[in-house]
Amino acid sequence: MIQLHDKQFVPFISAQEIDFAIAEMARQVEADFADDIPVFVGVLNGAFMVISDFMKHYTKPCEVSFIKMASYEGMETTHEVKQLIGLNQDLTDRTVIVIEDIVDTGNTLEELKAMFKKQNVKHFKIATLFLKPDAYKKDIKLDYVGIRIPNKFIVGFGLDYDGHGRNLPEVYQLAE
Repeated sequence: MIQLHDKQFVPFISAQEIDFAIAEMARQVEADFADDIPVFVGVLNGAFMVISDFMKHYTKPCEVSFIKMASYEGMETTHEVKQLIGLNQDLTDRTVIVIEDIVDTGNTLEELKAMFKKQNVKHFKIATLFLKPDAYKKDIKLDYVGIRIPNKFIVGFGLDYDGHGRNLPEVYQLAE
């Protein structure tokens, strides 16, 4: 068990399970876009560890960029997505694959899809390490999903609770 701020968390997903899921996602993307040079867009802050490990498994030519979005305060979604850092490159007729740490409500994805549609990308795909199917209410197709999890609050491997826990190599869930 670990303590972050005023909450306790228990072990949930091991570093080995995470690595296997990321390697499988990278393999699938590589097979789907073997003749293309995709631009992987990591959504900060949470996806920094996911995209780092994803790139270690992806063996074909590619580019990497980052965008920073915010939709959480503490343990609650604000239901409002703010773009804090944007992309400053032309993505017209490029394959863009967004790499997310977690998809729960889908509000961030909705904002990202609209943003990339304006840029006239050739392909827009979404890869997420974690998906909370019970919380996801959008009609946006998720192309690559690493691990489906229950609608519980988790930390570790890039995910935080009020800024803490991102550095953990495994994932913990809120203790009940």
